[in-house]
Amino acid sequence: MPHHRHRVSAASIAALACAALSAPALAAPPQLPPAQPGTLAGSCEDLPARLGGLANTVITGSTTVPAGTLSQGGQPIAEHCRVTGRMNERVSPVDGKTYAIGFEVRLPKAWNGRFYHQGNGGIDGNVVTALGALGGGPLTGALMQGFAVLSSDAGHTLAQGGPAFGLDPQARLDYGYQAVGALTPMAKQLIAAAYERGPDRSYFGGCSNGGRHTLVAAARYAQDYDGFLAGAPGYRLPLAALANIWGAQRYATVATGDPLTAAGLETAYTATERRLVADAVLARCDALDGAVDGLVQDTQACQRAFKLRRDVPTCTGARDGTCLSEAQKAVVDGVFKGAITSTGSRFYNSFPYDGGVAGSGIAVWEFSAPLDRDSGAVGVIFKVPPSTDALTNGPAFSLGLNIDKALGELYATDSTYTESSMSFMTPGDSDFGEVYRRGGKILVYHGVSDPIFSVDDTEDWYRGLLHGSKGKRTDFARLYRIPGMGHCSGGPATDQADFLSPLVAWVEQGQAPQAIVAQARGAGNPGGVNADVPVQWAADRTRPLCPFPQVARYNGSGDVERAANWSCQPKSAPSERVARR
Repeated sequence: MPHHRHRVSAASIAALACAALSAPALAAPPQLPPAQPGTLAGSCEDLPARLGGLANTVITGSTTVPAGTLSQGGQPIAEHCRVTGRMNERVSPVDGKTYAIGFEVRLPKAWNGRFYHQGNGGIDGNVVTALGALGGGPLTGALMQGFAVLSSDAGHTLAQGGPAFGLDPQARLDYGYQAVGALTPMAKQLIAAAYERGPDRSYFGGCSNGGRHTLVAAARYAQDYDGFLAGAPGYRLPLAALANIWGAQRYATVATGDPLTAAGLETAYTATERRLVADAVLARCDALDGAVDGLVQDTQACQRAFKLRRDVPTCTGARDGTCLSEAQKAVVDGVFKGAITSTGSRFYNSFPYDGGVAGSGIAVWEFSAPLDRDSGAVGVIFKVPPSTDALTNGPAFSLGLNIDKALGELYATDSTYTESSMSFMTPGDSDFGEVYRRGGKILVYHGVSDPIFSVDDTEDWYRGLLHGSKGKRTDFARLYRIPGMGHCSGGPATDQADFLSPLVAWVEQGQAPQAIVAQARGAGNPGGVNADVPVQWAADRTRPLCPFPQVARYNGSGDVERAANWSCQPKSAPSERVARR
């Protein structure tokens, strides 16, 4: 039988976690010394000759990339060396395809002494440019800051048939965690050859599946890395994908169009209706943080204040965008409460109501992903045995899937697939104690309106750390919620922030992060414009992102648009004075 994560008492642990931000350490871990800069030795083109051979590795290119060839946030990236290659090439005995772990490593000419392993999103399958990009519209990144950065395809290519790689058991394991185990020593050996010494400090980071990669690396490869930056970590990705299919099946019951198409499934809960719900959430919750500004900072208080059935009008006639039918309300509220089995047992977490529930990215995850991405992932990569019909007719597979049976198959093994997806895709029950004992740090951020990986699930993961250590795990792990933000970026949110610099300062100087200032990406933002930023906001609005469970509250005076007039406070209680924007 699968085991499911149960929510720790929110009231008791929230109080414990509040005190924990200033609690003494469990035992003093070592303070890791800061990285020292270096310079690329020799030429990039001669680097393969200086390597002396890498085990099970073929270098396919080593070329100099001139300054300004790449840019980030409108700023040129300095000259660096790009090395490409592949590892562990083999022919699958199951599907007969050739597999390898493809990668690129970008090595700055002026190096800061650090290594950054970039975890990529989705089902991997592409060697994404190794920028070490951060946040919703990054103004900076690991490569720009002088890190040597590695990116990989995690052991397969999408050109081989997308999720069809899941038919090969080794490709499954590489995708889950083993590619990281192979790539890490190779990359460090490559860096040592390039700079005549290895990295002083090593970091791992990514968002979505990249965030999952990060927490899995923290559980399995803690000795290899010093800092972990996990964005929207789908650390229970198989369950999240199955829950999304479960949600699609519920939406299909109230769709007026063809639910086998994304557009038809979306008729169950249209953009106009999602805007109606978002406005109702804001009407109840916006002022709880002391300012009516289109953002809900106090997420927990909002869940108590907002009730979908009471606060959104119920249709007495035809749906016209000004109401939801009783059947719609039952479906939507059920999805927000979390996916359940046929007997009512919850197998994935709840989602909070938030001002970002009408963000432009919501529809992709709610109505498109279950019919294509999640069908292939659950059907072919995660289930034992895999279902090849998910490759040929994803929508029908998802809408006809027996959820209870599939849930058991996420935990199953057989003689071919000897490790279940809930083993190879997750950090399991790790308490991340090895990260703590060696002086490492974990920084996690998550959008409150993320529709695919629940911020409630990430909060439960963090509460578990606090509970197991009597509240003292904030000495090495912190969580930041981003109100309004969708999946990794977007939504009506201040979604642009530098989390990497605070993590480095924490790891290498012992400066624990407190509030981190984030900015909206309105018109003119060099990191890219977020179309979900309301026109009423200042284009460069800033807000403090607070370490959980603290909440940002307006101080009562000063420009509401500026982070300086907000502060992180521990108590979940509305301010007496309310400013309106």
